[in-house]
Amino acid sequence: MKGKIRAVPSPAQGFLELIGLEFTRLETGFSRSELEITAALLNPYDTLHGGVIYSLADTGMGGALSTCLGADERCATIEIKINYLKSIRSGRLTCDTRLVHQGKGIAFLESVVKDGKGALLATAMGTFHIFAGSSKATEKK
Repeated sequence: MKGKIRAVPSPAQGFLELIGLEFTRLETGFSRSELEITAALLNPYDTLHGGVIYSLADTGMGGALSTCLGADERCATIEIKINYLKSIRSGRLTCDTRLVHQGKGIAFLESVVKDGKGALLATAMGTFHIFAGSSKATEKK
């Protein structure tokens, strides 16, 4: 059932809710995710913690790739290279992710993270493993 757009599996939802991340667009090979910066997400220097930006990119990659997986396929991060270009303290972030290449067992994706005014905050490239398997969330349904 490749090409069918499906929701991100529910185990991810707890973490997504924790940081306030939501998918606002899912298309074949593409995702847009967003989050509002809150005080809980700031580091000791009162700027957004880099781990939040990383999570936005990583989750966006998983979301974009999930739109191209079969019903019996799953994915997991192998590695991500991220470049932080600008710090931010408040506002809304948008992460656009696109699938660059998908093979039988490996996929390569790119994410771009911007602030609400369109300023570039970070770019990321990631490699994901594609494998057969079921998710506990799917089995519970």
